[in-house]
Amino acid sequence: MNKNYNFILASASPRRKELLSIYTNNFKIMPADIDESFPENMDIDAIPLYIAKKKAETLKNEINDNDIIITADTVVILDDTIYGKPKSKDNAFCMLNKLSNKEHKVVTGVCCYSGDDTICIEFTDTTFVKFITLDDDIIYNYLSKNEYIDKAGAYAVQGYGSLFIEKINGSYDNVVGLPVGKLMVKLLKYNINIFDI
Repeated sequence: MNKNYNFILASASPRRKELLSIYTNNFKIMPADIDESFPENMDIDAIPLYIAKKKAETLKNEINDNDIIITADTVVILDDTIYGKPKSKDNAFCMLNKLSNKEHKVVTGVCCYSGDDTICIEFTDTTFVKFITLDDDIIYNYLSKNEYIDKAGAYAVQGYGSLFIEKINGSYDNVVGLPVGKLMVKLLKYNINIFDI
């Protein structure tokens, strides 16, 4: 039996909202505004989960016992370097130029906690993405669409950025920003029936 939980997505991302909407429209949005810094010596693959936990901790005192909060953080990693959200169009060009004709990792950290402390889910998901070779004209044309803004790695897999992709190994939803299928399977272990939420 499901307890009557209310879901809260702690993200302003329209992509994460759209992904969660596949399973339920019964959730609220409560963005977490945090300092996304992390310890200098932290393993690079652990950073997204560390940030997701910080988001959850920031909001934990604001949720009720029957709330379930979901937080996530996604990074693009190439050669042990994080490619986050570009600071400018020139920065976005440099990112895409580096990703050209290479395979990079997309890592998302996810936390899912209930206000009554009965649900505690923490995990990361990794997807490998191989880009085609991008010449300067292709990159400049892409940047003119402004799709790169606010996107890790300066591209959106669900938009024009899909043209850059030769191969994906792993979860597509993870590249978008939330491996929601994996999250829902983990919720099943807590007797949260995804067909009832």
